[in-house]
Formats: sequence, structure tokens, C-alpha cells
Amino acid sequence: MKEINLSTRDLRAFLALVEQRSFTRAARQCHLSQSAFSSLIKAIEDTLGYRLFDRDTRNVELTPQGELLETSVRRVVGDFDAMIADFQGHAMLHKGRVSVAALPSLASGWLPGVFAEFRQRYPAIELALADVLSAPCLELVRSGRADFALASSHTNAEDLDTQLLCNDRFHLVCHRSHPLATQRKIGVRDLAAAPFIHLARSHSVRLQLERAFHPYPMQTAMEVEQLATVTAMIAAGMGITVVPALTLYEFQRPELVSRPINVEGLVRKISLVKRRGASLPMAAQELYDLMLLRRPKDVHRKE
Repeated sequence: MKEINLSTRDLRAFLALVEQRSFTRAARQCHLSQSAFSSLIKAIEDTLGYRLFDRDTRNVELTPQGELLETSVRRVVGDFDAMIADFQGHAMLHKGRVSVAALPSLASGWLPGVFAEFRQRYPAIELALADVLSAPCLELVRSGRADFALASSHTNAEDLDTQLLCNDRFHLVCHRSHPLATQRKIGVRDLAAAPFIHLARSHSVRLQLERAFHPYPMQTAMEVEQLATVTAMIAAGMGITVVPALTLYEFQRPELVSRPINVEGLVRKISLVKRRGASLPMAAQELYDLMLLRRPKDVHRKE
């Protein structure tokens, strides 16, 4: 079977003649002279090896072969137009979907404001969010189920690109009546001596604290999964905690006090993580860039 090359221009010319039943009108529709249009139709017939139109001085009618071709041409041109419309819709951000994985503390604190701004700019773009811990965040990116992630990442994984979003400083949170609430200088030894309400070891914050406090052992009064539970236990006087600044919105109670601490090496690096070497979809890139533009204000502070 010989190779046949027909362009969308050829197919549209064929359909124009089918619809207009006149070389003069079809040529005008295609912005061609009548002679150029006639030559184009003849070239299509020669390429296919079949006469597609019966014509005389008054009438232009499809041949049986032309009728057979018409259905397929309409389908092909329709599919092509739909493909172009879909591409342009995504390119102009009139349609699309962005999937983000993010730490729960970011998903319920800083991120909603960024999402709201993005939605206002691009109301037709669907937003999907997985609020999970760092390790699942990275796996969602690796598997392609998330376009990118907001994670506390110290990984040098060869398959991921990381862009620092901010350095999240740590704060002591305790009951207003606790001795540390008014102590002028607070060191690791002071913190380690107090009973802690801990997040579980599955949280990256817990592992960072243990590394930073070494060699001082931490006194665990309780280990829980949710920040809301940590808040309630501290409010009840059960102990203290040390958490990143971006989680402090959880501790806004009149009976609680938060104070910044300066412990060497104790900083949570929040990164935007995506697959290495893979371009983001257009809508995802817009959201990624907006997050960098709206990054938390302490990002430029030096450790």
C-alpha cells in the first residue's frame, strides 16, 4: 500500500466542497482562487486514486467513494479540532487539573491562602490536595499521582528536584504558668528536662528534635498523632512541645505561650519537590511559581 499524505487543509477543502456543492463558493470559503481550489481537489483525488465528486456546469455531487470518505473525514477533522481546543484550553489555563501533596501543617495553615489566590486567577483549574506526611508526599510525586509536593525534605534522591521554599524555625509552646514561659534564656538542657507531648516518630519533626537534642534524652510524657491533641494536652498542663513556626496557628489559645528558640541545627527546611527532568504541566507550573512568590517571609533569614 502506497503512503498517502493528506493535510488538514486538504480535508477541510474536501468538506467545504461537500457542504457548498459549488467550486466557486467552496474556493471562497477556503480563501483560494477557483483554479487553485480545483487543482487542490484534483490532487486529493489523484492521491487517493478515486474520483470523489461528479461535476458538471451546474451540479457537484459526491460519488459513492466520496460519500464513504465523508464520514471518516468529518470524524478526523472533528478529533483534530477537539485536540487543538483541548491543548489551547490547557495552554491558556482555561482548563486543567493540578495535584499537590503537602504536609498537613502546611495544608491547613499557609497553603489555603495560596490556593485561594490561584483559584481567583484561574477559576477553571481543578485543584487536588493530598495532606500527608513527607515520605508519602515524595512517593506521590514519584508515582506521578502528584505534580509536585510541599515536603520537609532532606533527600538527595537522584530522581527528585527540590527547591527550598523556606526555613521553618522552631518554637517552644507551653502553658502560660510553666516556668519556661518567662525564662530569659532557654537551652537544650532546659527543654530536655521538661515532659514533652510528642508527635509520633512517623513525623519528621520528631526525628529532627531527637537529633538536635542529642546527647540529652527527651522526657516523653505522651506521644500522639495530631497537633490538635498536642494543643489540648499542653493546655491541660500535661507538658510542653517544640514545633515549627508554620504550625503555631494550631496553638492560638489564651492559656498557651509560644517562644522562638535557637538550637543549633534545629530548622525544618520546607521544599517544593518534583520529578527530576520532568516539565510540569502549565497549570501546575503556574501554581508552583505562585508558591515561590508567596513563600513564608522567613525564607531569607540565615541560620
